[in-house]
This record gives sequence, structure tokens and C-alpha cells, in this order.
Amino acid sequence: MAKLVALYKTPADRNAFDAYYFDKHVPLAKAIPGLRRYEVSVGPIASAKGDSGYGLVAVLSFDSFESLQQGMGTPEAAATTADLQNFAQAGVELLVFDTKEL
Repeated sequence: MAKLVALYKTPADRNAFDAYYFDKHVPLAKAIPGLRRYEVSVGPIASAKGDSGYGLVAVLSFDSFESLQQGMGTPEAAATTADLQNFAQAGVELLVFDTKEL
């Protein structure tokens, strides 16, 4: 499985962020071809040192790194990426990687 992890910094207005994210952004992201699973964090996000500064973590799963790359090259992914400017003003880090089960 390959993963795309979005680390969203804590927004100034959490209610506005959540409303936009779940009502507008999630449906865009769920339309990305090849997406197999979409998970989001629930509750506070901590680090080993305490508060992480992140308000939400999203983990999108694809069958392979190739399918992730193909999905990210589509108009649906472009629309999802462009939409970040509409609600993620506090900042977002996007990580992509392949995984293997041990």
C-alpha cells in the first residue's frame, strides 16, 4: 500500500475548518481515482513532547505507489490540491510514501 498523509496545522477557527473540510474537501479527495481508503484523526494530536501544533491528520491509501502517482496526476487530484488554499490557511504538509507489511 502507498500512503498520502496530510498534516494540517491547527486552524484559527476550528469550526469553520471542519465545516469546509468535511463538506467540501473530503468529497473532492474521495473522487481521486485509485483511492482505496480515507482516514482522519479524531481528537487531539500529540507528539512525544506534548502538543504537536497539528489540528488534523488525513491518511489516504492506494494499492501501490504507482496507483498513487497515477491518481495524483488526474484532474480530480488537481482540484483537491487547489482546494487547499480555500481552508488550510494555517498550513499543511503533504507526505507520500510506499509501505510494506512486516
